[in-house]
Amino acid sequence: MTLTANDSSRALPDMAVPSARIGPGATLRHSLALARRNLIQLRNDPEQLLDAMLMPLVITLIFVYVFGGAIGNGSADYQRFLIPGIMVQIVTFAARSTGIGLSFDFSNGLMDRFMALPIARSAVLTGRILSDMCRMLLGLMVMFLFALIMGFRVETDPLSALAAVALLMLYGMAFCWVSAFIGLTIRNPETVQSIGFLWTLPLQFGSSMFVDPATMPTWLRIFSEINPTTSIVDASRALLTGGPATEPVLHSLAWTAGLVILFAPLSIVRYRRRAG
Repeated sequence: MTLTANDSSRALPDMAVPSARIGPGATLRHSLALARRNLIQLRNDPEQLLDAMLMPLVITLIFVYVFGGAIGNGSADYQRFLIPGIMVQIVTFAARSTGIGLSFDFSNGLMDRFMALPIARSAVLTGRILSDMCRMLLGLMVMFLFALIMGFRVETDPLSALAAVALLMLYGMAFCWVSAFIGLTIRNPETVQSIGFLWTLPLQFGSSMFVDPATMPTWLRIFSEINPTTSIVDASRALLTGGPATEPVLHSLAWTAGLVILFAPLSIVRYRRRAG
């Protein structure tokens, strides 16, 4: 994830603006330019997409065809239950890339180059998150096509399906801020990658993503009920396959807003301190 000084200049057009006069319009241009730079890296190194796209597909095949008959009332019914949860897993996996990418940019000296440019400092964070949200959307599209091939069908209406995608993207954006805080707090990229896996693991398996929480032990069921992943999984499931959607959607929006309100300022403070 390296970028030379000349490459950085080409990737950041129209940025020769004194920092004291950087307004919202210039900040938006800087964010979009940095997001474009990150997406160009994905085009040149497509292996980075495997973590966010290939693993959820493999997990879907394993759970549907190996465990589906035992967990659900057959693989077809379990597929209907599982696919919305896997879509939540995709945005969670993609959100981990935010912290990992920021940590690598600091470790290889690229942040020093950004600090020398007359760009809005917040653009580095927002540009990274915008590019990772593009990765999320691509992952959701691939998963949806894969699910259709497997036999999954949306049982509601197009508006509800679009609402599910929008809700997933918002939730993923909130998790990007959590990941950014972790990546800016821990200085070793390999450690950030390991921690990024560990903090998402209990949120996924201690939720309604793979099984009905009613089948869990009491202590785990209590955790599942307050787990934000359960709210977003239940909301996505209701919007895609039917069922009561109002309560889980509202809970998901509340969790999303809370995570952004808490971790966006923390991430910005950590970034300013680390960038000097």
